[in-house]
Amino acid sequence: MKKILLTLLLFSFFLSLAQVPKLTDNTKISVITVGPGNLLNDSFGHNGFRVKNDYLDVIYDYGRYNFENPNFYTNFAKGKLKYSMGAANSKDVFRFYKQQNRTIKEQILNLNQDQKKTLLNYLANNYKPENRAYLYDFFYDNCATKIRDITETVLNGNIKYKIDKTDKKKTFRDLIQNNLYWNSWGSFGIDIALGSVIDRNASPREFMFLPEHIFLFFEEASFKNSNKTLIKESKIIYAQDGNFERGSFFKSPVFILLLISIFILYITFNDKKNNKRSKWLDIIIFTVTGIIGLLLLLLWFATDHSATAYNYNLLWACPISLIALFQVYKNFPKRWFLGYLKLLIIMLCLITLHWLIGVQIYAYALIPLLFALVVRYVFMVGFLKSRISN
Repeated sequence: MKKILLTLLLFSFFLSLAQVPKLTDNTKISVITVGPGNLLNDSFGHNGFRVKNDYLDVIYDYGRYNFENPNFYTNFAKGKLKYSMGAANSKDVFRFYKQQNRTIKEQILNLNQDQKKTLLNYLANNYKPENRAYLYDFFYDNCATKIRDITETVLNGNIKYKIDKTDKKKTFRDLIQNNLYWNSWGSFGIDIALGSVIDRNASPREFMFLPEHIFLFFEEASFKNSNKTLIKESKIIYAQDGNFERGSFFKSPVFILLLISIFILYITFNDKKNNKRSKWLDIIIFTVTGIIGLLLLLLWFATDHSATAYNYNLLWACPISLIALFQVYKNFPKRWFLGYLKLLIIMLCLITLHWLIGVQIYAYALIPLLFALVVRYVFMVGFLKSRISN
């Protein structure tokens, strides 16, 4: 059924290509806000402009991308993914999101005819094939910020937002995690991949990188020169029926990483008791943490993703561990390897300090793993120190 609805949605998109929005006396322009879905890529919702009159009912949005574009996955990894503006029949859009059980809200903009004409001209010009594409950025240039920026541009900045003081001290990470279940792999992956740059407080206007905040801020907004409300009428087109099911706890990051941590501690306890070292475990730890660290380093320096810079998860997932692998398997490693183990312990302690003072917030599911790594590294230092001394 979902494939059929998606096909209809795409068909209506091509059908509307030839339809340029034309202003009539009863033209209504509204902002559509779609609630979160069940998948990670749907977790933050969606926005679009709806243009409705006697002959046209179309939703224009900025969330289109094509998996079949050349180098799609490469560009996605590099942060060079092009999104584009699209259009589709409103009924097909609503049918599609209702099938996904996602809330749909509409806010009719309180615009005069001249303002409507300006906005329609902007959309028509932006809809030209040569103008549709834009370089996507999750925080600063996405389907939600486009709605904000276009509305502000069309109205020459004549918008005043009502700022709730309680919302002034939220970081980008806070805003993201509000849309995710903390013990999910999506939440865990975001906390691993995104750096400390998202742990700064977002300005109220920056809140609107999330579709729901477009709805909330527009709902309370007014025109600076007249104090007239920006929204003429709000309504819910479809309300989500129930809540989406969360995954099983036994498949969650906390449970899986807790099992891994207990396993590492168990092997370490046995090694200490029997005065031996399970080199295979150390090889696995250094390989996995080294590979994760290398990927994080590439996300930081080899891509244009604005949110992956200054990622201090590198303190526990250090790419240098891949080089240190050449010493891990030896019974009598070089002395510098002992120094590297001590450095790893210091860096794990730094994570605690970072967390406490707010430099970067880490995934809660990491806590048992980080503890297990400290215990393992301390054991390795003691064990190898006695070997090297002898």
